[in-house]
Amino acid sequence: MNILKTSFMAAASAVVLAGCGSSSAPIVSTPIENIDTLPLKTAPLNDEQYKKWGAADLINDTIPGMSVDKAYAEILSKRKGKTVIVGVIDSGVDIEHEDLKNVIWTNREEIAGNGKDDDNNGYVDDIHGWNFLGDIVGENMEYARIVKKLGPKFEGKTNASISAADRESFAFYKKAKAEYEKEKQDAVANKTRYEQILSQVKPAHEAMIKKLGKQDYTAKDLAGIANPTATEQQQIGMLTQMLSYGDAVPEVVEQLEGGIEYFDGRLDTHFNLEKDFRSVLGDNPDDITDTDYGNNDVDGPDPKKEDAKHGTHVSGIIAGERNNEIGIDGVAKNVEIMVIRAVPDGDEYDKDIALAFRYAADNGAKVINTSFGKYYSTHPEWVREAIEYAASKDVLIVNAAGNEGLNLDETEVYPNDQTKTGAEYVDNVLTVGALNFKYGSELVANFSNYGKTNVDVFAPGVKIWATTPLDTYEYLQGTSMAAPAVAGVAAMIRSYYPNLSAKEVKQVIMDSGLTTKSPVILGGEESNTDNFGNISTSGKMVNMYNALIMADKRSRLK
Repeated sequence: MNILKTSFMAAASAVVLAGCGSSSAPIVSTPIENIDTLPLKTAPLNDEQYKKWGAADLINDTIPGMSVDKAYAEILSKRKGKTVIVGVIDSGVDIEHEDLKNVIWTNREEIAGNGKDDDNNGYVDDIHGWNFLGDIVGENMEYARIVKKLGPKFEGKTNASISAADRESFAFYKKAKAEYEKEKQDAVANKTRYEQILSQVKPAHEAMIKKLGKQDYTAKDLAGIANPTATEQQQIGMLTQMLSYGDAVPEVVEQLEGGIEYFDGRLDTHFNLEKDFRSVLGDNPDDITDTDYGNNDVDGPDPKKEDAKHGTHVSGIIAGERNNEIGIDGVAKNVEIMVIRAVPDGDEYDKDIALAFRYAADNGAKVINTSFGKYYSTHPEWVREAIEYAASKDVLIVNAAGNEGLNLDETEVYPNDQTKTGAEYVDNVLTVGALNFKYGSELVANFSNYGKTNVDVFAPGVKIWATTPLDTYEYLQGTSMAAPAVAGVAAMIRSYYPNLSAKEVKQVIMDSGLTTKSPVILGGEESNTDNFGNISTSGKMVNMYNALIMADKRSRLK
């Protein structure tokens, strides 16, 4: 499941409440059931609104955030909760980041640096979590690994030449090979297209700098050029088009160069069958009992910590230290982030994910965030058993729906809690789609997966401002950003209402959200629309203010 490309790349390729027995007064506000009568926000967001839109309130701000600031101001300001550990299974986290260092989980049963497994949990010196990837950064996609593994046996074979015992494996191989070939060809084509565009944009840009005497010219400046030559007319047309993808041509050039780097990286890692990434770990990825691998370097091997960017951003959304007058305010306070590095640049291994779930559950996590996923799995049973194990430990898993604009009721994704529209085998997985900051027909992010059965709720996932490595902050987007927003809400409920189970927390989040009956565009295709209430199980947008109200009521009934 790929991190979402920039807008240009996408276009060019077609952010203690009273529990049982408490003497505190109950919260008496009631959730708003429908918000269709609200006026649409037509003014563009300013920089400050962009950076905090996920915390905004739809009623007061006409921005479809989760009412986080409202919840803190009106419900949580004079109350204390208990600490909740949130496991972040991801690419790694910069645990020294200025806005995260005070919210990182520390294993107090382990003595740092003594080379011993002091707490006998199977992991030596796991002070802040565990790194199941060791020094691995890049990896193949799962379908590429399938082609690599099964190719020697099945290449050149036909259905007629395959034994009955091998037919299922052969069909799996053929499907994976077709996907591999298509995706690799698309990466080559996209890289070539970007290179061609860049080769024309750069000289045209240099010519206009000379013509206009500045490099931050606008479309209006271009249109005002008197008596352009034929060559200049072509350059003006191209650059005007480029300016529809960014505020300035240098910004577009940067996006193009980033696109080339992205696809070049995919060709070197995701589709490269010649490279063996896994062998450095020294384990057998097809043996779930072979667990003696990895290390405690949870931010990964890159000195610049670029490999930890995704996990650092996710962690900041959940728990960036609130009210410290720097950086951002995460959704949740009272949180410790347990870092579990298991997601490479490529597809994760089922074994790593299964062991990561078990590690988090065994070491005290009550919420796990999973901002990753894939569409092929060789050992799905290992992951499902681990999810069931987490359920037995009363752990809520908050899962990103994915960024391909697909209906998940028709396309199976891993990890999951059901097979397409089949019955859920656990009740502790909450799958999250992504919202845009535009309330109305564009409410659903154009990249977000959806599904009446397979997606449970939606939350902010477009242009989310959060922590990135080395004390920096950036906008990223994807269901990868929507899931941690909801994980933060879940952590707050578990902090203030510890008597509610994982199943109950999931249901509270689903039942308490805001809904709309308005039609929304799906997959970024204007011809593909449906009512918002039809594209997830709850038909709702997560709302922290309402979730706390409902949690308070349900907690008092226990």
